[in-house]
Amino acid sequence: MKKLGELYPNCNHPELEIKGIKINSKEVEPGDLFVCTMGVTADRHDFIEDAIQHGASAIVVQRKVSCSVPTILVENTNRELSLLASRFYDHPENSLELIGITGTNGKTTVATMIQMLMGNDICAYLGTNGISCSKFQESIRNTTPDADRLYDYFRRFVDSGCKFLSMETSSEAFYRKRLENLKFRIGIITNITEDHLNIHKTIENYVDCKKQLVRQVQEDGFSILNIDDRHYEEVRNCARGTILTYGKQESTLQIIDTTYSFSQTKITLKYHDQFYEVLSPLLGEFNVYNLCASMLALLALGYDIEEIIKKVPNIIAPSGRVEFLEFGQKYHILLDYAHTTDAFSQLFQLLDAIKKGRIITVTGSAGGREKEKRGPMGKLVLEKSDYVIFTMDDPRYENVSDIISDLVKDSNQTNYEKIIDRKEAIYRAFEIAQENDIVLIAGKGTDNYMAVEDQYLPYSDLDVIEEYFKENIN
Repeated sequence: MKKLGELYPNCNHPELEIKGIKINSKEVEPGDLFVCTMGVTADRHDFIEDAIQHGASAIVVQRKVSCSVPTILVENTNRELSLLASRFYDHPENSLELIGITGTNGKTTVATMIQMLMGNDICAYLGTNGISCSKFQESIRNTTPDADRLYDYFRRFVDSGCKFLSMETSSEAFYRKRLENLKFRIGIITNITEDHLNIHKTIENYVDCKKQLVRQVQEDGFSILNIDDRHYEEVRNCARGTILTYGKQESTLQIIDTTYSFSQTKITLKYHDQFYEVLSPLLGEFNVYNLCASMLALLALGYDIEEIIKKVPNIIAPSGRVEFLEFGQKYHILLDYAHTTDAFSQLFQLLDAIKKGRIITVTGSAGGREKEKRGPMGKLVLEKSDYVIFTMDDPRYENVSDIISDLVKDSNQTNYEKIIDRKEAIYRAFEIAQENDIVLIAGKGTDNYMAVEDQYLPYSDLDVIEEYFKENIN
């Protein structure tokens, strides 16, 4: 808790007590300071009265308003939010070594692996899978939250004894300036392929937001880059700190050879002219790259490579990412978040190397975003799968049949069927699967909701799979 005068020394009501900071009027509690940030479609100045009714003690605005509680006028509320949150929580970001990870794919895996390799007693995690350290683990709403929540999490990590934070930094977070005032000890860009153009509009804008991470690396920090990524050169040109690279080309940590199986990946790496054998429980070439990025982060912080390699076999793969599930069935079940052409391409590369039977894919595409990706993605899935069951995946306000039509429009193949209900689609895939087949259930991973219109209905692919095998135990 702070007094308003501690946050704004020249305000007219310096003794007013502030309990917290909020930007959602519906979440305001008595004593909170409501900040009228500007969203893509919402101007939170329009919700001032609602915030006051919920108990807001004061309002931060960027234009003059008339209301019944004190107001603080600032030039830009979006930029002000992170500065205000930092003051309110006593600048917790200064007590953390921030490791930021961005990229179209791999953010969650890399951020999670770094925490696992370092230990959750000294390294916290923040991202798609929530917030966690040795003292707590909780789910959160956004991959990279708005500053009112973000700095609260920072404070909790510091109070829990963490010295490092491995955090996913989404392009949207940079676009919305949620991270504008942070400095990163390490910035990692895993890869950049076309995604989220519903927000960024052009690939150039999207790439620029990704590059912002390495622009915010400390002068004595490290930028860790994928040398094989097609945007490597332009990212390198704006990166700060010491640049470390990984990939198949000559690099700081070079991938020499890989051998895949259903249970592990054997990797040969080259570092400082020495060769090292690594056994990883993570599958797929993309996870070899993710592992290299994670290892380089620890190497940059002074860890010994031999000690890191000893820890790799104990890594637990993030749930819902290239996760093979075992229920005693004669075929293989693979759960994954793949929802872009690039992610599917990498996934099928792994499956082609290890498959002994057919690939049966259950997938869809989210509604209300990136319609242009559907045709190419659907075409690839049809080409690389023996059979496809197209179904719903967060349709929002779109008709699922229309989404599926977009997915099949670029292909003349007929090796598919449409089943709108996702549970029915998964059940159908299991019913037609034969010994050694791989049933790939893609798009949702371990999400616990289905976005239909403006509702988030309870739904989980994993629950559906478990339910199927309870019903068909024999």
